[in-house]
Amino acid sequence: MSDLSMELQQQNNGVVAQSMASREMEEVKGQIFMAKQFPRDVFAAENRIKDACKRPALAHSAIYSYPRGGTKVTGPSIRLAEVVAQNWGNMSFGIKELEQKNGESTAMAYAWDLETNVRQEKIFTVKHQRKANGKIQTVTDPRDIYELVANNGARRLRACVMGIIPGDIFEMAVSECDKTLEGQNDSPLKERFANAFKRFKDDYRVTKAQIEERLGYNSEAFSERDYLDLIEIFNSLKDGMSKPSDWFNVSKKEGQTKSDLAKEVEQSTKSKSNDEVKADGTEQPKLL
Repeated sequence: MSDLSMELQQQNNGVVAQSMASREMEEVKGQIFMAKQFPRDVFAAENRIKDACKRPALAHSAIYSYPRGGTKVTGPSIRLAEVVAQNWGNMSFGIKELEQKNGESTAMAYAWDLETNVRQEKIFTVKHQRKANGKIQTVTDPRDIYELVANNGARRLRACVMGIIPGDIFEMAVSECDKTLEGQNDSPLKERFANAFKRFKDDYRVTKAQIEERLGYNSEAFSERDYLDLIEIFNSLKDGMSKPSDWFNVSKKEGQTKSDLAKEVEQSTKSKSNDEVKADGTEQPKLL
């Protein structure tokens, strides 16, 4: 390519970039104008958020938790943060990929209150790599790269949204979600636990015995509060806030729950059976 062609290409790229920047600026001006013309009704926004939190599907994914320093940390999940922002109104939020080069993406998570002009943003870098089967693999497929950036940006987006919307709004939303879960009796508690055990085993290879060991008692004694705790743990694993080994003894398998007494009885029975058989294979007479 000649120097003239390169110069023309650079000029074209500059014109395109300038045109895109101008268009984005006009869109932002339009959003701000509409926000000023139709300011949010805080009371109506709170009612919309409360109504949204009454949906069981949202309530089940509203809270995450993860262990830290021997305690459990809980908070609103990215799903709840998105719903709160949508119903709060006059908000612009999302994740943008700014640049992609040298096997990594630079992206930005942001939240912007168009009424008050309060904005939070977090710029971060994501390497095009992921861990699979204990090995680091390079990601090249555009769809996989997009999902990688989105997953890494989710926690930062939640932090931006929560930095803009008042904290008491999120406290109210979490409380409403808890009420929804505690009042949801569409199916017996035993069936809900059976479904939970299946999800943990299918998605994270966590067995029922490991869950019982974590909670400290047999599943027959599990309560509604224990079910809510399992939901928080599952959401934490799903959001990538923690991993199974943070919560469960992953080295323990389902069949490794026999007591020492059971093992002694089994060995005694085996020994007795051997004594009752002769060397030639015929059975010896039993003593009364």
